Amino acid sequence: MNLLKSLHCYFFFLIHLLIIVHGINSDLPSPPNVLISNHDSKPTKLFVFGDSYADTGNIANSRSPSWKQPYGITFPGKPAGRFSDGLILTDYIAKSLGIQPPVPYQWRKFARQHLQNGMNFAYGGTGVFNTDVLLPNMTTQIDFLEKLMLGDLVYTKTDLQSSLVLVAVSGNDYSNLSTAGGTIPEIMAFITKVVNQLALNLKRIETMGGRKIAVTSLQPLGCLPRETMASAFQQCNETENTAATYHNYLLQQAVAKLNNESNSSKPVFTILDLYTSFNKVINNNGNLSGDLMFETPLKPCCTGVSRDYSCGSLNDKGVIMYNVCKNPGSAFFWDRVHPTQAGWHAVYYSSLKATLDKFF
Repeated sequence: MNLLKSLHCYFFFLIHLLIIVHGINSDLPSPPNVLISNHDSKPTKLFVFGDSYADTGNIANSRSPSWKQPYGITFPGKPAGRFSDGLILTDYIAKSLGIQPPVPYQWRKFARQHLQNGMNFAYGGTGVFNTDVLLPNMTTQIDFLEKLMLGDLVYTKTDLQSSLVLVAVSGNDYSNLSTAGGTIPEIMAFITKVVNQLALNLKRIETMGGRKIAVTSLQPLGCLPRETMASAFQQCNETENTAATYHNYLLQQAVAKLNNESNSSKPVFTILDLYTSFNKVINNNGNLSGDLMFETPLKPCCTGVSRDYSCGSLNDKGVIMYNVCKNPGSAFFWDRVHPTQAGWHAVYYSSLKATLDKFF
């Protein structure tokens, strides 16, 4: 606990020093009140890498709660591989592009007629590096696309050049950060290592043909229900938030460097600022237009009956060991980590859509 307090104080000092010296512009333009316009440069495909914030069905149904009740109860009405009650970030971005959500990589052979929309390589629980979840990390996910381009000839470099690439990183590399121990310099070095590898992945996607690459910043990790349950979902863990802020600062520097080094006259990379957009929604108990309201935004809709259980849990006798709120649309978070469909809607339209509109 003393280490965590020291970590928070040290990070707090460091981040504020960096802001003073370099400046961190996290202010994003307000979302427009009109539908996205059809520019000639709008991407025609969507390729997705990352984790459960973007996965739409890559994990086998026997291994993931995303294929179990009550996931998917809002959309499509049954479990369908998304880590939410309904639509997630990938779906909202695809909608802005005017296309269907891209086919999950694991289902590519069964949905060939939809390959023109791109492909989703994201796997829930994975990270930039390997995590406790034994599924393809980001480097391996990019390998999958490369094989489809060079070996199987499913996609070409031209396809990637006319696409939007979403890279979603929600912090699985840091899942054990607060309990793993280690000194403050060691923790900072690990965060730097993660961001450096992420930057290499982004550069690789550009080399393969990517011309519009959007990467997410970390959301406020300390405001996830898994962290706020200790305070009855009333208070965020500022140590976790400070670590996320440090990651995001390094990411901003890395993306600026990548854009400066690119040969394009327009930015190749942009950041989808989940940290700011999550905070906007949480602090305003809903999105800024007021059409969605979350009375207790830190409290998830679906919870285990005790700390030993989580959303979707059954006991040895098959008895349901979770509770679901009456109206998922009134909750920002679905489970301990993921937003509801309403939550993603609020996040996307609070600022992310405006960022993408400008990027296109």
